[in-house]
Amino acid sequence: MLALDAIAYSNRWRPRHPGEKALLALGLLGAAVALPPWPGALLTGSTAMVLLLGPAGVTLRQVWQAVRVPLGFVLTGSVPLLVAVGGSPWLAWEPSGIPRAAELAGRAMAALLCLLLFATTTPLADSLPRLTRIGVPPAITEVASLIYRMVFLLLDSARAVREAQAGRLGFRTWATTYRAVAGQGGAIFVRAFDRARRLEEGLALRGYSGSLTVQVEYQAVSRRFIAATVGLLAAIVTVTLMARVVMV
Repeated sequence: MLALDAIAYSNRWRPRHPGEKALLALGLLGAAVALPPWPGALLTGSTAMVLLLGPAGVTLRQVWQAVRVPLGFVLTGSVPLLVAVGGSPWLAWEPSGIPRAAELAGRAMAALLCLLLFATTTPLADSLPRLTRIGVPPAITEVASLIYRMVFLLLDSARAVREAQAGRLGFRTWATTYRAVAGQGGAIFVRAFDRARRLEEGLALRGYSGSLTVQVEYQAVSRRFIAATVGLLAAIVTVTLMARVVMV
């Protein structure tokens, strides 16, 4: 199981309805994107972080493990705004790019934390079957669930092949490492096609007619949670707009 999935199954908000968490997380995400980065990004990002560490019960270490790779992309994308290209000298420091880089990084980090608020509290197995109720075609949800399942199978295959190669000293030198990696890619490619073929045959033998019926665990929608979410989003929008008026 991936680390993000393990967090999604073990947090305190796991029993809550996915729609509640989607309204909260996507509402914060919309606010982070639509509102001015200052102080909108700060408010939405801080709110998402507080909810993750507080009511949701996700630890700071788990948040860092989930955010560290995307954070690298955020910082890398902000760096080009700090340099000017094409002048004299050809590559020079651009002081005026600091505010834009800060706004970009702040908005991106806020949006990332809002997405993590949903991803770390809601397993994909809870949200995918419910998407058909809001109009998503069943074929899309089924393909997504099959791909999600195949990811774990491919990871298991890659781990097994790598362990077998390591047991045969396949990573002893650079030359053997390149050869082992190439062989690993070929073996995983063949196994993926074989598993896909067997999956297709299994569905056909079970009378697959275009939709997979999955029993979804009943989860009641909390009206108090919905009301609190709407009030929180309204408060963030109000405070941001008032702060912008005061700053102007």
